[in-house]
Amino acid sequence: MADVAVVDYGMGNLHSVAKAVEHVAPGAEVVVTSDPGAILAAKRVVFPGQGAARDCMAAINDRGLREAIVQAAASKPFLGICMGLQVLFEHSEEGDTPCLGVFPGNVVRFPDERMRDDQGNKLKVPHMGWNNVRQTRPHPLWTGIDDGARFYFVHSFYVDPADPALAIGTSSYPYDFVCACARDNVFAVQFHPEKSAAAGLRLLANFVTWDGNSQPMSL
Repeated sequence: MADVAVVDYGMGNLHSVAKAVEHVAPGAEVVVTSDPGAILAAKRVVFPGQGAARDCMAAINDRGLREAIVQAAASKPFLGICMGLQVLFEHSEEGDTPCLGVFPGNVVRFPDERMRDDQGNKLKVPHMGWNNVRQTRPHPLWTGIDDGARFYFVHSFYVDPADPALAIGTSSYPYDFVCACARDNVFAVQFHPEKSAAAGLRLLANFVTWDGNSQPMSL
């Protein structure tokens, strides 16, 4: 039984994520795996991903990982990263793609007509680079991370939860959007903690000691 399973469905920066987890938890057994049994046996699961939603869901289904991912999200500390946040929702506009349905809501694209800064300059999509994250409520994985800390983003789509209580972090480009969601034992983020220097490593360190309880830890 591994301490942390990083889900391998052939898409995403898997080994960078695994190396970052190993860095913050040098005594932990971290496996990158596409074996549903290994995912379900692990104490904790990290679900990363990059690329297009349709390709992501096709790879998950082709490898027989859908049930294992959904079961893991229902039963143990679970961290989604980037596409691993988006496909937890019901549907993505990207390719008109049905997703996993763990969370209610949709994934939508940054609309071209709204992509202007305060001076009227056009903003690029994808949203790429460092941006501040505002913590909308306390959570154990925010422990030791300043409200407004900067994390690294690369994305053209973002989540639109049907339940506002899912939102646990927001960022702005150029308007506010939800960039982190949490419920029970699941915490999922649009940004890349493995690329986000000290704040990202602290979030990963919090995850590998998290028991899945959503109540904030005392400092």
